[in-house]
Amino acid sequence: MNVSQVIDRLREDNAFRANLTAWRSFAPLPGHYMPFPDGVAPALAEGLRKRGISSLYTHQYEAFEALQAGKHVCVVTPTASGKTLCYNLPVLNRLLREPDTRALYLFPTKALSQDQVAELTETIETLEVRIGAYTFDGDTPTSARTAVRNAGHIVVTNPDMLHAGILPHHTIWIRLFENLKYVVIDEIHHYRGVFGSHLANVIRRLKRICAFYGTSPQFICCSATIANPAELAEKLIEAPVVLVDNNGAPSGEKHFLFYNPPVVNRELGIRASSVKQAGHLAASLLFRQIQSIVFARSRLRVEILTTYLKEAVARKGGDPAKVRGYRGGYLPTERREIERGLRNGEVMAVVSTNALELGIDIGSLDVCIMCGYAGGVARTWQQAGRAGRRSATALVILVASSAPLDQYIIGHPDYFFEQSPESATIDSNNLFILTSHLKCAAFELPFTEGDAFGVDAVSTAELLDFLAQHRILRKTRNRWHWSAETYPASDISLRTAAPGNVVILDTTDNGRVIGEVDFFNAPVEVYENAVYLHETRQYTIERLDLEDRKAYARPVEVDYYTDAEMKVDLRVLDCLQASEQENATLCRGEVSVTWLPTVYKKIRFGTHENVGWGEIHLPEQTMHTTGFWIEYPEDIDERCGMGREALGEALHALANALRQVAPVHVVCDPSDILATARLRAPGSEKPSVFLYERYPGGVGYSEKLYTHNTRVLEAAIALLSGCPCREGCPSCVGPALETGTRGKSGALKLAHIALEKRKGS
Repeated sequence: MNVSQVIDRLREDNAFRANLTAWRSFAPLPGHYMPFPDGVAPALAEGLRKRGISSLYTHQYEAFEALQAGKHVCVVTPTASGKTLCYNLPVLNRLLREPDTRALYLFPTKALSQDQVAELTETIETLEVRIGAYTFDGDTPTSARTAVRNAGHIVVTNPDMLHAGILPHHTIWIRLFENLKYVVIDEIHHYRGVFGSHLANVIRRLKRICAFYGTSPQFICCSATIANPAELAEKLIEAPVVLVDNNGAPSGEKHFLFYNPPVVNRELGIRASSVKQAGHLAASLLFRQIQSIVFARSRLRVEILTTYLKEAVARKGGDPAKVRGYRGGYLPTERREIERGLRNGEVMAVVSTNALELGIDIGSLDVCIMCGYAGGVARTWQQAGRAGRRSATALVILVASSAPLDQYIIGHPDYFFEQSPESATIDSNNLFILTSHLKCAAFELPFTEGDAFGVDAVSTAELLDFLAQHRILRKTRNRWHWSAETYPASDISLRTAAPGNVVILDTTDNGRVIGEVDFFNAPVEVYENAVYLHETRQYTIERLDLEDRKAYARPVEVDYYTDAEMKVDLRVLDCLQASEQENATLCRGEVSVTWLPTVYKKIRFGTHENVGWGEIHLPEQTMHTTGFWIEYPEDIDERCGMGREALGEALHALANALRQVAPVHVVCDPSDILATARLRAPGSEKPSVFLYERYPGGVGYSEKLYTHNTRVLEAAIALLSGCPCREGCPSCVGPALETGTRGKSGALKLAHIALEKRKGS
């Protein structure tokens, strides 16, 4: 059975169609082509023809011409539109004419780096010249690293390795930096929030070292469709770019379905499990020999879905090995094996986090199922692009969870299909991030008075003096030198504002590393007695050592997984902006957040019922970050005609609703923005609702929430008004047991009040 036949069956399935909120079909589009430009070397043009490429798409042609003119370029086209050739063509062309040329390729993941080297090697083999294209990352053997440094015309790496393995050791990379002509940054839409803010500082360090060696490379940035690609690229490289977004690649027919699981408890607003529904759909495709990918929002969901699918295959007498999970924390060898299996057809279904939404070559997939909304328009289209890369027809099904954000999107399909993708946000001058990279830059090259790093020269000097006071730097005359004994890059993770990851060790297998988790999430994922899932195998955490960043685990077989809860305390440090409404004040500023994991629940596989609980004994942690909040007058309960208890329920319900719709207007993961409510907020003593960033110092999300507060509040009202429940449910404000029977109606009142403009304004 092929995809077209599956689509026909779904059209005839009335029970399935009853739960659809949207079925959008996109007709195939023709390609637009241009001949090879005159500047392309004949040998390269001939080599491309050998690979079946006899002309260029219009966007490939435009990118080449802009680069030939000496411009920085940002290419923005959909998945599988040939962005790779946009940078391989000018780089290889320059190498053929100037053999000493060097290029640096940056990809957000090691998996993508490996995939691109394979693509490069195939092209180079047709040229019949010696061009070295090598991967340099954590998996590169020590014995091969010298060869990469000496013979690598094209060095393919990731930001983490550039940050910790190349820039601090630039003296042994002289050949690269003295001849560096191009820097490629692929998938720049991935560099948002903390990761993007870190990368902007890594690029500052790179440009500083290049200037020291007398080079000024051109930057080639590539992105999936977002609202502000040129702005993001310019923030990352701090230089103007030429935007190339006229996509000339053809595309096949695509069907995009929005599926809302049926309601199983109308009074409570509870729907059938999205995990079970997605698993059922994936299993039915698997039995029809349709190769598919299932995206899940979390590592835990990946493991649960993989377990369900393997069991379904085994019950039918099939091979469970045809189903694989894929996520961060898997070892490199496991990831490469899964990617090969997808390309050669040995793996028929893969369940993945967003780790596979990037441009890794995993062959021709027919169907994409999303278990839950990806968190943004751009990201959802990126995942949808994994289906139909090489087939005429593709099917994409979004299976909504009961989460409020999912229900908002599934209930407003026009918003999704007609909305332009969101803007990506970074803050490269976040004080925590900037100072961390200033240390790294000082380790690499001394600073001289008048030097500026990110901020102006005066501010840079103040930060350098601060580091000198703490004996990290030493100032002699007008220069600052590194003096600490530590190696600064090793203490800085680009993926989080917190330092380092926590590794998980199997105590029954000589301490073998089975995975890792970032420091921030460790207290709620690998606490003592937590069940950790890896490739469907279960481990119980015996001990978590946050100081040494190690979690000790042993294999177990249980019929449940665990989920932790946290207690959060928040206080305002400084209000930076405020807007007075008729009966509320909207604010943005700096906040201090203290969190403490308290208990965990044991949730049974299959039924998802709570079968037990336990206490978590870990020290509380505090961070300074930025937030957006709404303050109400102390007597708002009297003005609204509700009691004090009802007001508390309403505040909590509004916090939940705002947190769920906020990622719609900010390009971030739902977990990047957290929320809490206070009947008497510390300091102001006023009823307040807070949205705050989960990263020290913040990265710009709160400012965006403040700027777009009207849209966010209107989206919350639409979510609450559109939900069919009477008193609140998990699809809008959270379970009624948590928000009370008056939470939903009260939240609606408070949201409308926050929108009321002052009379005469």
